[in-house]
Amino acid sequence: MKLILHPSYFSRYLGVYMSAVIDCKITNISELLHHWVARQVTQDAVIWLNETREQINSGANARVFFSTFSRVPRHTGKNQLELTTQDLKAASEMRLGWCFKHWSVDQAARTLLVLTLAQANSEKYLSALEKVFTAADVGELVALYQALPLLPYPKKFLKLATQGVRSNMTAVFNAVALLNPYPAEYFDTLAWNQMVLKALFVGSPLHLIQGLDLRANPELARMLIDYAHERRSANRVISAEIWPLVEQFADAAILDDLQRAIALPQPT
Repeated sequence: MKLILHPSYFSRYLGVYMSAVIDCKITNISELLHHWVARQVTQDAVIWLNETREQINSGANARVFFSTFSRVPRHTGKNQLELTTQDLKAASEMRLGWCFKHWSVDQAARTLLVLTLAQANSEKYLSALEKVFTAADVGELVALYQALPLLPYPKKFLKLATQGVRSNMTAVFNAVALLNPYPAEYFDTLAWNQMVLKALFVGSPLHLIQGLDLRANPELARMLIDYAHERRSANRVISAEIWPLVEQFADAAILDDLQRAIALPQPT
């Protein structure tokens, strides 16, 4: 008897099969994310992810997207992505400046779902994501903000990005400010300077801000000098990371004063 398999069988299990193919041809970021996730989760999780994406592609209502977006970790877990040299090379070729080594499996899967939403209408896409941002918990916000450099219509997300910078949740702030090329590419000087200054106040390392040297400017240097004086007056630690952002804009007297302040024994 001849066995005939329904086409849905293949669509259901294609992701599982492809995840085992080492030398597969990946042509876009969504395929790359799917490949990474599929390697680290169960077959059932891959099937769930594929079926969810099919529903979204078929125009499932917003409630379906919101509920599945929230449930992602239940299916994928939260392990860190395990990436190869080939993965890093492929990603850097697809999106310059994209830093993802710190991403977890569920964050990659959530980003994949966001990229699966219909993108033809920019206003509808933005509206859908604004609703997701509004209802998201901390973990979901971190995934969303980390995904900013991968989203279409990037300039339309400036308002959401600056809201992330103003967040009183450090994890959310860091998702925007650190290891993320979006701020350097799209923030104006005022928003950029405020982000750098806040990073100092919340104790986030400046060296993880992408484009820090390229976006250095005289106004930021002035703000950082004032910051250093305030910190020293309050007998508080001054980060030496501010030095490269100040030295090209300040005169010799100011630099000498700042260097002495940084060199002083730091309070315990």
